Amino acid sequence: MKDFENKNVFIPGGSSGIGLSTAKLLASEGSNILIFARTEKRLQEAVEKIESRRKNAAQKIAYMRLDVSDSASVKRTMKTAVEKFGVPDLVINCVGRAYPHYFEDVTFEQFDETMHVNMYGVWNVCAELVPLMKEKGGTIVNISSLAGLMGVFGYTDYSASKFAIIGFSEALRSEMKQHNIDILVLCPPDTDTPGFRTENVTKPEETKAVSGAAKVKTPDEVAKALVKGIRKNKPLIIPGAEGKFSYAVKRLFPWAVEMVMDRDIRKAKKKKSSAS
Repeated sequence: MKDFENKNVFIPGGSSGIGLSTAKLLASEGSNILIFARTEKRLQEAVEKIESRRKNAAQKIAYMRLDVSDSASVKRTMKTAVEKFGVPDLVINCVGRAYPHYFEDVTFEQFDETMHVNMYGVWNVCAELVPLMKEKGGTIVNISSLAGLMGVFGYTDYSASKFAIIGFSEALRSEMKQHNIDILVLCPPDTDTPGFRTENVTKPEETKAVSGAAKVKTPDEVAKALVKGIRKNKPLIIPGAEGKFSYAVKRLFPWAVEMVMDRDIRKAKKKKSSAS
């Protein structure tokens, strides 16, 4: 997809963070934008911001309330969305959450919710929209994470869900090529979003140490990299040189990545022991 003008874009998770930044950027390119999230007030505020970036008065910009983890709700909402807005040309699945903890402190309920929001949410949206997109083709972007490419201390449930998104997307990509539907994956590093700030509340010191040296991206930076990646039809989009380097080293020299992580974890543990 090279040109976004007059294209119908659905963005679950478009009321904040990377989803909102991407919606604003695509609105400036002339796209019709429909965002989805659970909180109406946040959706209303987001639509106002997106409308301020519209390229022309003819663009359609709207929102619908949706909990992507609820398959029945997704089925009903997407049916209504397509009736009112048309079949999407581009779908960007931006919904996600993380509450990092030590493994023993992650309850089954948290693990279950993380999987339902992060992985089931992607599955539910794709299940409803893929059959409708087959006729004219299009692009679907599923948001994973660098923690979906390498397991990180403190992210057992989150990494599990984000690794699952990559496996799902690769398998779906293979099936959808014959229907001219491109399946792409975005793997952002730490990004300064409301969700990231929530993560920091429960994040173990060892987790902070592992990721502490990396530069935190802004949502706008990630959105620009995402749109650029969609234009180039890149199956795997990793914003920033740091993230690309980390992924390359992980693939070629996994022992080196583990060695550096282990060193940072030991330093954090030592610091904790000294403070207590």
